[in-house]
Amino acid sequence: MTFSEILDRVGSMGPFQFLHVALLGFPILGMANHNLLQIFTATTPSHHCRPPPNASAGPWVLPVNQNGQTERCLRFVHPPNASLPNDTQGATEPCLDGWVYNSTRDTIVTEERPPFLNGTEANGTGTTEPCTDGWIYDNSTFPSTIVTEWDLVCSHRALRQLGQSLYMAGVLIGAMVFGYLADRLGRRKVLILNYLQTAVSGTCAAFSPNFTVYCTFRLLSGMSLAGIALNCMTLNVEWMPIHTRAYVGTLAGYVYSTGQFLLAGVAYAVPHWRYLQLLVSVPFFAFFVYSWFFIESARWYSTSGRLDLTLKALQKVARINGKQEEGAKLSMEVLRTNLQKELTMSKGQASAMELLRCPALRHLFLCLSLLWFATSFAYYGLVMDLQGFGVSIYLIQVIFGAVDLPAKLVCFLVINSLGRRPAQMASLLLAGICILVNGVIPRDQSIVRTSLAVLGKGCLASSFNCIFLYTGELYPTMIRQTGLGMGSTMARVGSIVSPLVSMTSELYPSLPLFIYGAVPVAASAATALLPETLGQPLPDTVQDLESRRRGKPRRQQQEQQKQMVPLQASVQEKNGL
Repeated sequence: MTFSEILDRVGSMGPFQFLHVALLGFPILGMANHNLLQIFTATTPSHHCRPPPNASAGPWVLPVNQNGQTERCLRFVHPPNASLPNDTQGATEPCLDGWVYNSTRDTIVTEERPPFLNGTEANGTGTTEPCTDGWIYDNSTFPSTIVTEWDLVCSHRALRQLGQSLYMAGVLIGAMVFGYLADRLGRRKVLILNYLQTAVSGTCAAFSPNFTVYCTFRLLSGMSLAGIALNCMTLNVEWMPIHTRAYVGTLAGYVYSTGQFLLAGVAYAVPHWRYLQLLVSVPFFAFFVYSWFFIESARWYSTSGRLDLTLKALQKVARINGKQEEGAKLSMEVLRTNLQKELTMSKGQASAMELLRCPALRHLFLCLSLLWFATSFAYYGLVMDLQGFGVSIYLIQVIFGAVDLPAKLVCFLVINSLGRRPAQMASLLLAGICILVNGVIPRDQSIVRTSLAVLGKGCLASSFNCIFLYTGELYPTMIRQTGLGMGSTMARVGSIVSPLVSMTSELYPSLPLFIYGAVPVAASAATALLPETLGQPLPDTVQDLESRRRGKPRRQQQEQQKQMVPLQASVQEKNGL
């Protein structure tokens, strides 16, 4: 019997699986909140220079740029007791399209005055200086953000992006570290640690006294959330039968989309960034508590050589599913006889370096890395610039979340009917085309541009949904978590590079869109080099991958593996494995 057949005997689709999927699904809601949190906590409201303390001596004029907009990072230099010139009737001269600060009313009013000459005042007192006394922000929509609290504007505006980049860097580090640890220590132990780390670091970020401390805790949150994403998917895949894996992957995608809806509503109800940060972090304490009741992957136990723990896990699942008799039939001898492949062929091969040493794994690693990078690169290029759409960021967040529902449904149907490979290729190709077309449409056609961006985002969300499932099915059990971790690492590289590409808009406004679109189109070609996994059992070893590539039937694989067991064992003994 294979492991899948043993799992069928103790219940591969019973109460345990339903409860397991539900409990692993709740934290995915929180993942969506944290990944996109800075859309709301780091929003930059309208602002202008704060007049000096002696502004009560008279109104203060703020300079305007060549587009007639208020200059946010400069102010005019006036002598302490200077006043604006008077007109022929003795009244103060107003300014043209300028903003006059009247300190006695503490308000900003718009008035007219003679034209500015090349950005300077007509009376020659137009020398400007930086905003040495800080800024005044429009707090009507967001009473407090990290931008307004720590003045991340003008010369410090790059620090705003630094916070998100450090968070993504944390996700990158976490994907590598916790992916490796999960293959070494087990999925359950690492997941428990990740829940606690997310809860503590997220809560501490809400009480950060300065920006440096805030960035430190955001980086730690990113690390732990990467581990949660990887281990939730792996635990689900390894406890589910073949025909339900696509359902579980799609369900996880829908839970993530629901988290986007919740984030828009929660951010609207709690606009203060500290309270919002705290609200999305505290639930992870509850996830930490109930995660102690999770059952470790029996498939991982078997490939780690722990048959005693494999037996306990399978019997525990049998009791929950009401199949105690089947569980009682299992014994160490039964497992040792039927799981010899897992016991002999997986030892000493859980290192990340095997992804490069072994030709079969190297082929998967290179192709999947390109798919992960392209999906994340284009995805975050779109979703992290919601203010650029010119509409309410709450509304556009809801729209971006809503498009995931039909997009992931279509992806699910394609995954189950045509296969993983066509779904992955089509989602990336269509997303890239939408973004490329958006780059040539005039900017004044905002409805068309927004519609294409929403469609592209839906395709990229489908690509994410598919790549998680596809990667978990392609890598063998002995290195599955490490492979998922490396894939997620490449995705984080894409999310870190993505904001840097947006800076190319200074060279040509549509250049970022051309880059965002070209990368997924090119990456979609790599899908053709990957095998199809629809209806295929999960591979446990590299030998399974080789047999799959040669197109050998499952029974033939099993016969060859039984014949190879003694030889494999002797080779490993000689190598000291």
